[in-house]
Amino acid sequence: MKPVHTPLSRRRVMLASLAAGGLAAVHSTPALAALRIATPRQTAGPFYPATKPLDQDNDLTAVRGKSGRASGTPLHVMGRVIDRAGRPVAGAVVEIWQANAHGRYHHPRDRRNVPIDPYFQGWGHDRTDDGGAYRFLTIRPPPYPASADWTRPAHIHFAIHGPGFERLITQMYFAGDPHLASDRIFNAIADPAARASVVVAPTPPGADLSPAAEVATFDIVPDRGA
Repeated sequence: MKPVHTPLSRRRVMLASLAAGGLAAVHSTPALAALRIATPRQTAGPFYPATKPLDQDNDLTAVRGKSGRASGTPLHVMGRVIDRAGRPVAGAVVEIWQANAHGRYHHPRDRRNVPIDPYFQGWGHDRTDDGGAYRFLTIRPPPYPASADWTRPAHIHFAIHGPGFERLITQMYFAGDPHLASDRIFNAIADPAARASVVVAPTPPGADLSPAAEVATFDIVPDRGA
């Protein structure tokens, strides 16, 4: 692990190099914890839930009272909320919301002619433990058309609030998505290092998780100083 006093300019150069080459950057937990690039703020978009589901937990692949499971590839999303000095932020609330496997949100404004998945929760929340860790079970979302000339890359929305920092809203993207290069929201992040910090490369699960799933590790660094 690199020393904590690595100059900020060098940090940005190192992460910018990860962002090159088709944005195949891996969101490496140890590396980014050491480099501590603040997670960039992004728009919440138009589909933050108008009404929270009655089933409020961190498993989006099942809805209480229904026997089916959500369509799509299961995805374990996990990581830590840490400050820029690397200290864990305990007790932070982490929310996620996203499109289902067909590219549609559980929101009255999303009127696209694609199916609603009755077994997909669409929104979930968790609270970080003493080590700053959070975890969700969801599905890997697809890209979807935002307009006639704009396809949004696959992404998951995050909102984080906790002690000592303002509510942070951001989005998590997937390495290798061909729509990243032309996405207006992703490319509105001016700093290449900050852009790289919100791109993850899912990996196969460990022995303790379902073999049909993927794992995405996404550390979140609210900018509340060191």
